[in-house]
Amino acid sequence: MHDPRVDQLARQLVRYSTSLKKGEKVLLDLYDVPDAIGLALVREARAKGALPFLRLQSSRLTREMLKGAEDAQYQLMAKHLLAEMKDMDAYIAVRGSHNIAESSDVPAARMKSAMKHLRGVIDWRVKKTKWCVLRWPTPSMAQQAGMSTEAFEDFYFEVCLVDYKALVPAATALKKLMDATDKVQITGPGTNLNFSIKNIPAVVCAGTHNIPDGEVFTAPVRDSVEGVISYNAPTIYQGIPFDSIVLTFEKGRIVKAESPGKTKEINRILDSDEGARYIGEFALGYNAAIKQPMRDILFDEKIGGSFHFTPGQAYEAADNGNRSQVHWDMVNIQRKDYGGGEIRFDGKLVRKDGIFLPKSLAKLNG
Repeated sequence: MHDPRVDQLARQLVRYSTSLKKGEKVLLDLYDVPDAIGLALVREARAKGALPFLRLQSSRLTREMLKGAEDAQYQLMAKHLLAEMKDMDAYIAVRGSHNIAESSDVPAARMKSAMKHLRGVIDWRVKKTKWCVLRWPTPSMAQQAGMSTEAFEDFYFEVCLVDYKALVPAATALKKLMDATDKVQITGPGTNLNFSIKNIPAVVCAGTHNIPDGEVFTAPVRDSVEGVISYNAPTIYQGIPFDSIVLTFEKGRIVKAESPGKTKEINRILDSDEGARYIGEFALGYNAAIKQPMRDILFDEKIGGSFHFTPGQAYEAADNGNRSQVHWDMVNIQRKDYGGGEIRFDGKLVRKDGIFLPKSLAKLNG
């Protein structure tokens, strides 16, 4: 039986997230997902007069390719993928995940080589197209979330079909507050961070690039970060799960990185290049429908009452000059049920225990 929520999601992606227009070309990048969402996207794009193009992918096949990735091979592959991306006006990626650790045994050198060449394709897509990326619900995601398959599907559609447009005014007020801020102080269990965001723009994310969505991001002045942060949300990067990460900063640089049983692995990733040991993004999450982490960053970074502090590449829209092949969103949840915490902008308490205090931001509390 067809689930009408699939059609609702396709409509939101085409009509709101990417705002497709007549004659525009859209690449539909479908990764281990059922035909139903592909069919709905093709039909919805055509209903708007847009021209859909399909790319079908498999995580198991991608792993096999990466295990033997040769530099010249991925250089040629990136050339063709970039040419395809340059022909597109929009990009919608729906990515399933039957096994979140599928690429965990790909040799680090092979992964690094492939990512180096594919960076140009990603950069063009982010900078030059209207794009939106989302996961697709699978039993493995439900298992990660500690939920039944049916309950997780209900949760998935609830958070993806949020009325993001209604949150834009409050998110814009948060942006304006961040734009006017110099010094940021974040405190909480195991966390005492100080840094500046002066003259680095804040960007509202409300359903136009990621689904689910709900964050306002900027970046710290690259060398301004001082102190320590203890992340209380689990994360996965390059197929490797990490828990309880603790980072220590001096003059912006990560001088110490620890994760129980994975300290060697985290430092290997942070040694990928010089920029990997500096922060490229600071963001406040405000999707109140998402409460618990599930090792899927497109969900976890939007958790209501959270923030993420991201080693690696900065976004051009909020650029602190940091460059890296790494962009690793690590999340700290500051609600009372996670130990609480406070965020101050220029000495003024803006959020306490995950709750925004200014009246103009109240809508973001759910």
